[in-house]
Amino acid sequence: MANSDTPFGLKPIKHFSGAPWNGKANVYYVPSSDSTALFVGDAVKLGGSADATGKYPSIAQATAGDAIVGVVIGFGDNPYTMINPDSPNTNYRVASTEMYCLVVDDPQVIFEVQEDSGGAALAVTAVGQGVDLVVGSGSTTTGKSGMELDSSSATTSGQCKLMRLVNREDNVLGDNAKWEVLIAEHQYLNSVGTGV
Repeated sequence: MANSDTPFGLKPIKHFSGAPWNGKANVYYVPSSDSTALFVGDAVKLGGSADATGKYPSIAQATAGDAIVGVVIGFGDNPYTMINPDSPNTNYRVASTEMYCLVVDDPQVIFEVQEDSGGAALAVTAVGQGVDLVVGSGSTTTGKSGMELDSSSATTSGQCKLMRLVNREDNVLGDNAKWEVLIAEHQYLNSVGTGV
């Protein structure tokens, strides 16, 4: 059975300890000078500044090779009224629009993410290796990210640590497989630092 090709970016599923993900996230800021749209499930990096109050660090979409601060799960026009990602209202950030984002920035959260179908699919021997992300076009209809694991980038280092194949009957090894990953190149871990 072939896997369905339904990219959604990174979706938080549980903590490294095995406890379920508790929904916790922190508020970050995206200035209007950022011309890249953001979607639920996009990995983001620190932007090197903050909003005018200094309370909400700025972020930008992460691309392959960037250290990651977290994953976007919601949006709001101001930091006090974040919108649920399941809301029919603002489900993505329009390019060049000032907005606040809820970001899962805990380095111990495990995410589910789909691998791409470019080149050879990830094999069981890739478990435990690092894999970079590839940026895809997000959906302005669903608000979901188009980011996927780059199946051709498995090596000893990478943005994400490949933990295991998601254990579901509709998921098998091959193109578009869904994997559990931990962000390995996290900006809040001492080994990576906070470089922008």
